[in-house]
Amino acid sequence: MSPHLLILGGTTEARELAAELAALRPETQVTTSLAGRVSQPGALPGDVRIGGFGGAEGLAAWLREHHVDAVVDATHPFAETITANAARAGSAAGVPVVVLRRPGWQPGPGDHWHPVDSLAEAADALPGLGRRVLLTTGRLGLAAFAHLAQLHFVVRSVEPPEPPMPPDAEVLLARGPFTVADEAALLRERRIDVVVTKDSGGAATAAKLTAAREAGVPVVVVRRPALPDGVGAVADVAGVLERLGFSLGR
Repeated sequence: MSPHLLILGGTTEARELAAELAALRPETQVTTSLAGRVSQPGALPGDVRIGGFGGAEGLAAWLREHHVDAVVDATHPFAETITANAARAGSAAGVPVVVLRRPGWQPGPGDHWHPVDSLAEAADALPGLGRRVLLTTGRLGLAAFAHLAQLHFVVRSVEPPEPPMPPDAEVLLARGPFTVADEAALLRERRIDVVVTKDSGGAATAAKLTAAREAGVPVVVVRRPALPDGVGAVADVAGVLERLGFSLGR
C-alpha cells in the first residue's frame, strides 16, 4: 500500500509541498484538507478535502479510517485551534505530525512596530497611534475593532469580511502578493497613518511593512500564538520532506 500523507492546507507552503510530493514522490497518496473559508481555492495536486473533521477526536478517527501515515499541519500561523487538534489527533492515532511554519517577520532599522498579543490589544493601541487605519488581519475577528467609532478603517481582505465591523470602514477586496509600490500608493491615497497586521511571515504580504517603514507609518503587529507543548515546527518544504523521510519510506 502506498504511503498516505494528509496536509492541513490553505497556505502557499501547503501548495508547494503538495506539488513537490507529486513531482518527487508520485507513489505517495496526498490529501490536502482545506477549511473552506475561501470560496474558490486554486487547483491542487492529489486529493482535496473541504471542511472540518469534528475536532481532535474526529480527525483522529479520519486518520485511522484512511490509513494516514503522517500529517503536515501547514495551516496559517494563527490557526491555533487546528494546530492543537492536529497534535492531539496525531498522538491519539499514533500518526506523526509535522508543523510547517514560515519564519515570522523581524523589525529592522527604521521600523516603528508596536507588538501586541491579540486583536483586542491591537484595538486598544490604535487611538494613540493614528486615526486612519489599514487593517490587514483578515476577514475574521473584526469585532475587536467594532467599538472604535472615531477611527476610519480600510479593511483589506480576500473575501468579504464578517460583521460586526467598525462603523466607519471601507472594505477593499484584494489578493496578494502586493509590491512595495502598490502598498505605498495605498498608504498615500487612503492617507493611512497606522497599519495593523498579524505576524504571518513570508514575502507575499511583507511589502506593506517596507512601505510603512519608508512612509514613517507605525505598524501594530499581532504576535503569533505559541505552538502546543511538545510541538516543534520546521520552516520550509525541504525541512518537511527531510522530517518525513522515516514515515514515508524514503
